[in-house]
Amino acid sequence: MMVDFVEIYNNPWFRSLIGLVFVGLIFLFGMIAVWMERKIAGDIQHRIGPNRVGKFGVLQLVADAIKLFTKEDIIPIKADRVLFVAAPMVMLGSVFLMLAAIPFGAVVINDTVYPIVAAEMDISLLYIQAMSSISLVGIFMAAYGSNNKYSLIGAFRNFARMVGYEVPLIISVISVAIMANSLDIIEIVKIQDPIWYIVLQPIGFIVFFVASMSEMGRLPFDQTEAEEELVAGWVTEYSGMRFGLGFFAEYMHVVLGSFLISLLFLGGWNIPGFIPGALTANPVLGFIVPTAVLLGKAAVVMIFILMFRWAVPRFRIDQVVDLSWKKLFPLSVLNLVWVIAFTLYMGV
Repeated sequence: MMVDFVEIYNNPWFRSLIGLVFVGLIFLFGMIAVWMERKIAGDIQHRIGPNRVGKFGVLQLVADAIKLFTKEDIIPIKADRVLFVAAPMVMLGSVFLMLAAIPFGAVVINDTVYPIVAAEMDISLLYIQAMSSISLVGIFMAAYGSNNKYSLIGAFRNFARMVGYEVPLIISVISVAIMANSLDIIEIVKIQDPIWYIVLQPIGFIVFFVASMSEMGRLPFDQTEAEEELVAGWVTEYSGMRFGLGFFAEYMHVVLGSFLISLLFLGGWNIPGFIPGALTANPVLGFIVPTAVLLGKAAVVMIFILMFRWAVPRFRIDQVVDLSWKKLFPLSVLNLVWVIAFTLYMGV
């Protein structure tokens, strides 16, 4: 039975099936994130959130989808049609490319942990970061292709933010890779048993979390949209489902970012001293518990990200640049020095 499972696990057709399942799951997770955003925002602002369509408003997203699909699709006359039409697809494509290397759980069989991932690769950490950056290109395509001054201002703000936050983000990722002696995100998760990297790299965790928030475009880092200043920023000229795809891609990045934070700093599917040891004797728990643990950690991170949006005001673009270069960059370098010293001392 063990041999059969290993053969199935390594079968490329099986991995392709996992990838297709992930595509469906990420849409589901994105819908859950949008619903949670509205309910959490309603609670924080002491108002009633969506509650009329379905129990607790769970069908509100279905109503919104019907509205977006049936609205008129408008393309400005002077817009660059190729860039305008392709931009939402590029943003959504970034999500699907990231999906290939992010594990969404694991199963434990005979003391062996098998990650639930579409593709295992030795440089999965760098691959995920590279694919995530493609969404920034999509935002610029949307802004430039719209031929709108507000959209273009949003695009330039996006560049200023990207340059500032990509540097500390990558340094914090490198720090994790150095401590784990691997660029494989699965190996990084395995090494975090029993000590999670949030304990060994608290500064790195803070830098990565804040920089990830910026890359997701979440408040206080949504200067590319900034409704009070730029109408709607890069999305000003979009309507119907094209707007919906760009909007949905943002929430999918929130979901994937929550998983990435959980995998890199919160031990992934690990509970210290519990997985896989306590699950070997019970195959049912071995199939359920690791994935449930990772999903639980990602859900907690995502809830915090959604709550953070309604707890702080939007930063000015100069404050965003100052935070990245004067605060996060020095902290990321300090964390890197600490990691190198710790690794040399421990002889890893």
